[in-house]
Amino acid sequence: MAQKPELDRVDRALLAALSTNARASGAALAAEVGVAESTVSLRLRRLQSLGTVRGYRVDVDLASLGVSLQALIAIRLVKHDRGEIDAFRAAVPHLPGVLGVFHMAGAEDYLLHVAARDAEELREFVLAHLTGHPAVAHTETNLIFEHVDGDGWNKLVG
Repeated sequence: MAQKPELDRVDRALLAALSTNARASGAALAAEVGVAESTVSLRLRRLQSLGTVRGYRVDVDLASLGVSLQALIAIRLVKHDRGEIDAFRAAVPHLPGVLGVFHMAGAEDYLLHVAARDAEELREFVLAHLTGHPAVAHTETNLIFEHVDGDGWNKLVG
């Protein structure tokens, strides 16, 4: 297991500030955290090299692109052969419309978060990419009516 990096007050304050505005300038972050801008730059590079900060992402409103349907698809594999699992895991994040992949314990092996323009496109996704896949034994599709991002992770920074 990888060793957990030690984060001090400045690191934690930077993470909290970035959680509010990941596009904040170095000067704005320095003012909020109470350190020099050069310290912010060094600390951010360190947090990135440690893998604590994995990236900065854009949050696109999919509905504005005409993609108004989202679903969670539970997947049960045929068998737990390492080669088939690895091949499935390598391919599935790159399928059209896949927003997230969760490998789980329990009755189902994977949970896919997918987006589609409509029910027909979602149906085609399941038929073309999942039901015919040699590693997939069963799928169950659940429509998402509403999704709200949580921010509780930033309380874990403290």
